[in-house]
Amino acid sequence: MHRKPRVERFNESVLSKYQIYNSIFMTLPFDEITNTGVLLPLFTETCVKGFEENKDPEAIVDAFFRQYFENPNEEERFSLMFRFIQYIERQVVLFDAIEDAAFEVVNNMNGRGTLRNVKEEAEAKGVMNELRDFLEHFKVRPVLTAHPTQFYPGSVLGIITDLDQAIRANDLSFIKKLLAQLGKTPFFKKEKPTPYDEAVSLIWYLENVFYHSISTIFGYLKSNIYGDMPLNNEVLNLGFWPGGDRDGNPFVDSETTLKVADRLRSTVLKNYYRDVRRLRRRITFRIVDKMSSDLEQKLYDNIFLDHGRIDITAEEMLNTLQEIRDILINKHQSLFVEQVDDLINKVHLFGFYFASLDIRQDSRVHHDVMSHIVKESREMGLDIFPDNYEDLGESEQVNILSEVKGKLDPANLNHEMASKTLGSIYAIKTIQTNNGELGCNRYIISNNGSVLNVMEAFAMIRLCDWEQPTVDVIPLFETVDDLRVAHEVMETLYNNPEYAAHLERRGNKQTIMLGFSDGTKDGGYLMANWSIYKAKEALSRVSREYGIEVMFFDGRGGPPARGGGKTHQFYASLGPTIENKEIQLTIQGQTISSNFGTLASCQYNLEQLLSAGIMNGIDLSAHATLDENCRSTMEELATLSYQAYTDFKNHPCFVPYLEHMSTLKYYAKTNIGSRPSKRGKSDKLIFSDLRAIPFVGSWSQLKQNVPGFFGVGYAIEKFKDRGEIDKVKDLYENSAFFRTLIENSMMSLTKSFFKLTAYMANDPEYGEFWNLIYDEYQRSKAMILEISGYEELMQDSMTMKASIQVREQIVLPLLTIQQYALLQLQKLNKGKDDPEKREILERMVTRSLYGNINASRNSA
Repeated sequence: MHRKPRVERFNESVLSKYQIYNSIFMTLPFDEITNTGVLLPLFTETCVKGFEENKDPEAIVDAFFRQYFENPNEEERFSLMFRFIQYIERQVVLFDAIEDAAFEVVNNMNGRGTLRNVKEEAEAKGVMNELRDFLEHFKVRPVLTAHPTQFYPGSVLGIITDLDQAIRANDLSFIKKLLAQLGKTPFFKKEKPTPYDEAVSLIWYLENVFYHSISTIFGYLKSNIYGDMPLNNEVLNLGFWPGGDRDGNPFVDSETTLKVADRLRSTVLKNYYRDVRRLRRRITFRIVDKMSSDLEQKLYDNIFLDHGRIDITAEEMLNTLQEIRDILINKHQSLFVEQVDDLINKVHLFGFYFASLDIRQDSRVHHDVMSHIVKESREMGLDIFPDNYEDLGESEQVNILSEVKGKLDPANLNHEMASKTLGSIYAIKTIQTNNGELGCNRYIISNNGSVLNVMEAFAMIRLCDWEQPTVDVIPLFETVDDLRVAHEVMETLYNNPEYAAHLERRGNKQTIMLGFSDGTKDGGYLMANWSIYKAKEALSRVSREYGIEVMFFDGRGGPPARGGGKTHQFYASLGPTIENKEIQLTIQGQTISSNFGTLASCQYNLEQLLSAGIMNGIDLSAHATLDENCRSTMEELATLSYQAYTDFKNHPCFVPYLEHMSTLKYYAKTNIGSRPSKRGKSDKLIFSDLRAIPFVGSWSQLKQNVPGFFGVGYAIEKFKDRGEIDKVKDLYENSAFFRTLIENSMMSLTKSFFKLTAYMANDPEYGEFWNLIYDEYQRSKAMILEISGYEELMQDSMTMKASIQVREQIVLPLLTIQQYALLQLQKLNKGKDDPEKREILERMVTRSLYGNINASRNSA
């Protein structure tokens, strides 16, 4: 059958359907005033025309009210704008649901990057044995985080799911009812979610999506690649941060961690219980019917138990299922054995923990905690640290921390954070007792820059009555400076006798985390990515020298500026100089719902990640190792862009511009995440306190997307000015790594829209700064088109570009309203204040921010 081009399939199955269902949606009355749906298209048209005529948002809004109203008062104007925001939020949900429903039509589920395609390529090249050997050791580990980049209330998530199914079935009557329900269901959260609320929201995806998709993939590998041979590796693991991520989140405590671990366990038991019930309807034969009935009852009895009271283990369940399987094979002609196999696979994959809960804390917190532990242990008369510990040099302190062990009771510590930090370690031990070791066995140290940072955490773990801890200590290197010394830090640790003994007990495996988000914020787009690439090479080299199997865990966000974008292409491009035993990455916010929100998209994107690792690992792809000329060009591009970004970051207007001209300070008011929007308690905005998400997100709301391109054009133009642009073209042609970086940067540029904020060019305080950003945008766009040979941005990704364009069109009026409100607030700041009006305008900014965050599924 002839298959239409992907972009045509998108236009037919997504765009056309959206236009039809949106026209229905716009006619539905959601409140007493029924003309909102009629007026919104007119307002959208006014916005498009206004920006084409280079009008500012205030002039556009005024023109709309002049044309369609007779002298409306301020209250009427504000009321209509809030209703527009409500409509647009729901248009985004409608588009999400239509895109989800069409996923299998738009994407080729057996095409490039799928497991079927990998198998066919391996067969064609005669490397099936190599493929099987590789999969015995290779893993992909998506780690779900609650980083606040999207959070629909549970009720809205349910409507999206139902809409998806109704759209697939073309059930127009039910679609209309769901659209009406959507119109009346509140989106905005009046209160911040707790860390536990965040965990429950994400466990929904584990229960309804990952549970099924991962077992389907594992079943395919066993049946189609291994056949009768055993597969002794899960291949896919799940990680989980909500409830364990303490970094900058004062609301996460040990009780929350234990509660989340209990919820994870009870949810996976609930899924097993449902599967056993389905199995019982089929295996109605003597002996096995009783065995399955007993297992069902035991699972039910354990679903809702508190921590510490569970009386069935994953091993017991597996033994029972294995016995049932043997009886079915030997006595019942293997009837329904495939259903038993599926459940056995699931218990192997998810155990009684579902997803491994990671604990994370900042090294600066650890350092402060350790100083209090030293002081208080001395006051208790415990002989743990020498009296002069705090006067010693770093290497001497490391030596002492290496030897430290004992049993400190958190309840005996007066310092609150010290007590909480040790409490979190005791929580790990409790979870391991109840859910199994894999339930919680990783402790991540963010902002890690030294050996001391690692050893302080290691010592604290051993001070919790845990001389030989069954937990991995994972340093997270984030800034450019920390990445430069990462391999030296690890080499020192590999040479430390106590730490080396710990690694030996852990199978000589070391996981190292690298943070794209803060790396980009610190060093700019090219330097952050190149620094991580080089750090991975150096860490691979030093780990191989010491016989340590290193696994890299990438802290990635959704947008390219935080390490997102075309993730599978990035992993397929790394080459043999970087260790490739596992792909571990954080999946955040809207990336969870957009890439893993449905069974089809979850399976497809997990397969893409798996195939990226396989192609890199057994050389099915055409990636090339960077030669010396390419390395030299990449190094200079990164250095030049870093200089440009550093000068930009040090500009006296940089922080004030974000503070006064962007939505940065409104992020804290959106109530989409439990974490504070910045580190530190200072009222003054300090760059180092800024979290990467509000930082990148604020540029996104301005439609300027600075972190995804700034310095790229400057660096390439320097090569052009000296007649050496061919070197950059060669790098683009020959390096899949660089090509992926540039293609992701194209996405950031595509989502930029400078006409929205062009009025700032005339601002007496920030006009010059705005022009500086706009000039670099123009330069980057021109230079990227020149080296790629493209006539337009994202020329190779027209379907994704089409999706972006629809979303940008939907949210244009939302962004216009946001900028209008910001302009009105600036007027209030300069003139006479009106507290009541200020409150309304600030709410308008926050609401439009919230809607735009949710719209930015593949946010830049």
